[in-house]
Amino acid sequence: MIIKHGISVGINRIDDKFYLYFKVVGKLTHQDYEYMIPMIEQALKSVEDPKLHTLVDMTEFEGMELRAVWDDLKFALKNDSEFQKIAIIGNKPWEEIMSKIADWFLGGECKYFEDHDKAVEWLQR
Repeated sequence: MIIKHGISVGINRIDDKFYLYFKVVGKLTHQDYEYMIPMIEQALKSVEDPKLHTLVDMTEFEGMELRAVWDDLKFALKNDSEFQKIAIIGNKPWEEIMSKIADWFLGGECKYFEDHDKAVEWLQR
């Protein structure tokens, strides 16, 4: 049996707006963050005064190891000023609660959606 997990990172464009895109799959591990965080931080260094709009697709997310939760929190606190708007797409009640908690810690807005198009519309405003 193949167990898929990790985070895909991309840049999407709709009309004239760009946004960072994360697709979260399976149960995240510390090793996932060890691989992902340096790539994102390198990309952020290349942008002067980044104010990112971010779409996070968690529809295939199954949870996180405890150490991965810590990695996520450290990354969020270190880079909170770069993220202006974060739209989280999910399908589980606890993901909505997680997005509200994230909104307290991040410098930008964080909002939960169950519909992809509504999430993108909100990012475009």
